Amino acid sequence: MAKYLYKLGQWSMNHAKAVIAAALILLLVMGGLVLGYGFEFDEDLSIPGTSSQDTIEMMKEEFPEVGNAGGQILLVHKAPEGKTLMDPDVAEKLNEVVQRVQEDKAVEAVYTPDMLMNYNKDQTIAYSMVMYDTVAAEVSEKSIAHVKEAAQITEDAGIQTELSGDVEVHPFKMEMATEVLGVLAAFLILFFTFGSLLVAGMPIITAGVGLGIGLLGVVFATNFTSISTVCLSLAAMLGLAVGIDYALFILSRFRQEYEKGYSIKQAVAIANGTAGSAVVFAGLTVVIALLGLSVPQIPFLSMMGYTAAVGVFLAIVIAVTVVPAVIYLFGDKMAPPAGRKKTVSERFTDRIKLSGKLMNGWARLVGKFPLVVALAGMVILGVISIPFFHMELGLPDDGFYGEDTDERQAYDLLKEAYGEGYHASLVVVAKAEEGGEVLSQLETLQADITAMDHVAYISNVIPKETGDMAVITLNPVTGPNDAETKELVNELRGVDYEGMDLFVTGLTAVNIDTSDKLADALPVFAALIIGLAFVLLVVVFRSILVPLKAVLGFVLSLGATLGFVTWVIQDGNFYELFGFSTSGPVLNFLPIIVVGILFGLAMDYEMFLVSRMREEFTHSGDARKAVLAGLRDSGGVVTAAGLIMIAVFTGFMMAPDPMVKVMGLALAFGVLFDAFIVRMMIVPAVMLLMGKAAWYMPKWLDRIVPNIDVEGETIMNDMEAPERLKGKAAPNTKTVQQ
Repeated sequence: MAKYLYKLGQWSMNHAKAVIAAALILLLVMGGLVLGYGFEFDEDLSIPGTSSQDTIEMMKEEFPEVGNAGGQILLVHKAPEGKTLMDPDVAEKLNEVVQRVQEDKAVEAVYTPDMLMNYNKDQTIAYSMVMYDTVAAEVSEKSIAHVKEAAQITEDAGIQTELSGDVEVHPFKMEMATEVLGVLAAFLILFFTFGSLLVAGMPIITAGVGLGIGLLGVVFATNFTSISTVCLSLAAMLGLAVGIDYALFILSRFRQEYEKGYSIKQAVAIANGTAGSAVVFAGLTVVIALLGLSVPQIPFLSMMGYTAAVGVFLAIVIAVTVVPAVIYLFGDKMAPPAGRKKTVSERFTDRIKLSGKLMNGWARLVGKFPLVVALAGMVILGVISIPFFHMELGLPDDGFYGEDTDERQAYDLLKEAYGEGYHASLVVVAKAEEGGEVLSQLETLQADITAMDHVAYISNVIPKETGDMAVITLNPVTGPNDAETKELVNELRGVDYEGMDLFVTGLTAVNIDTSDKLADALPVFAALIIGLAFVLLVVVFRSILVPLKAVLGFVLSLGATLGFVTWVIQDGNFYELFGFSTSGPVLNFLPIIVVGILFGLAMDYEMFLVSRMREEFTHSGDARKAVLAGLRDSGGVVTAAGLIMIAVFTGFMMAPDPMVKVMGLALAFGVLFDAFIVRMMIVPAVMLLMGKAAWYMPKWLDRIVPNIDVEGETIMNDMEAPERLKGKAAPNTKTVQQ
């Protein structure tokens, strides 16, 4: 691999302008395709094969007038202070809204509060229901805009009006301001790492090009397959973070080789063959982990993995092709001050660099107290992991948005009028066994359901004309993510009526089934990922104990990440500090996402830190010296990479969407725990304690395991010696022939 990447680096430099132009042209082409075709996200997060989803499919087939009902938008009104919705002037404005909405030919019917009799007790809150002739996902943006325009009539009259329903009335918005803050923080970290504004900007720009191509590709693909907006957020989050880090790794290695006395061109090629090999291997590990999200066979989760994998793959391609071309074109401006006077910024940043004296001091501390450092890291992560053992999964609804958002205001109005259970409505389908009917038992069934614990009221009953099926809609007392609601779903499914079967569906039941399915899939997926990690690391490091230590460290950081998220989100500790408006269950697909992504990132840091240790051990045979050299030489880069990841993920943590926000929180702290406690504390300390045993490999296994030259040892062996730097030997190097 190293030799191929070395040659690829040379090719990229020889065709530098063409390589950069090709990347920019591809970016423009993808932008043009998106502008021409538009996009069509699908927010369906259901899982085929669950009880609730099977019930929906049954309704569509056997009771199509209900199962295939058109989309609906609720116009929720609240009367001005001191008035009711029944007052003549207020009622007149509500009627004006209804008349305006009915002008849209796509509207099948509009049901007013008078028709629905849905006024709250003091008649200050009620809603009108707009029914469309197409399913919710196919209601056009023009129709949605028409409803919003009509709602402005009551808003202008001082009547609070919010939109809700199963039609997506609040389209997904990429909040760039928060992401920009994360990128600015990453830029500052790079500046203090390299002491140059130009060098600091290069990884961000190249990562941005790869990210732009990837995101535009995902958006374009929404026209042909089912992709949710959260896929775009995850791809952006991960693609940006790894894109910056991968460019950082190659740029750092280039500067190291240049300081040894190699020419610009030779240093770039070596960096691409050595650090580039680690980038490719680490990046493909992330890609494999993301593709592994398809193992549980959950469609929306698989698509999240596919789209994020595209972003990471493009980050790899950009890193080993465009980055070498850019470094070569800028030449000396990308190089460290070898043989030249340092600039003002370089002298300033030297005082607070993440490498140098800081890493030397940390290496000495770990070397002096390895047992204390290892135990301290393990105890810290172990304590943080404790809340994980009572983690509950759920799906955030509009109640998790900030209080100033349209989504939250509509949610709160409906909750104020009809109680918490309004948002947890359940659909009970009573179906007669073959040859039977349900109508004769329908009244008894309604009475039994109403008498159950946690049932507030039955809101609707629709019997099928043939008499063999009926659909009952009910509202629980508790909210969609409460344990009592889940108990009610299980109780309803357990009811036994002679000659009749009961099925439960609805959005709340779908989310409960989804959470259960994801919880069941988590141990299998985690075991698969951990097993994959062990095998890959055995191949790379040709050792048994080093990979074992790496995967056990990953388990520690994973437990701490999920434990911390549970402590904040579910247990409600300092959730406001992290920008959350309320506490609640952990996002149901977050654990699997964290397993896949954190595994990949953990292997990134393991690769760049331990590969340097192995390189030193191969040359010197001194296990202690190898560990300390890895900390000194690669510790600063791993620290900078970890800080950049945290900065980018923190930017997403400040986004308004609760699902994006919680993913940002989990990944930011996951990187914090893994990069700084596991990789920078536990890993070097444990390897010092193991000594040479860390690198033990049975001879029989050594013979059958393929030799992957991630460190680029074959390249360095082929190099006779450093070339002259601009005609003069660099400090501490020998003069050699070109």
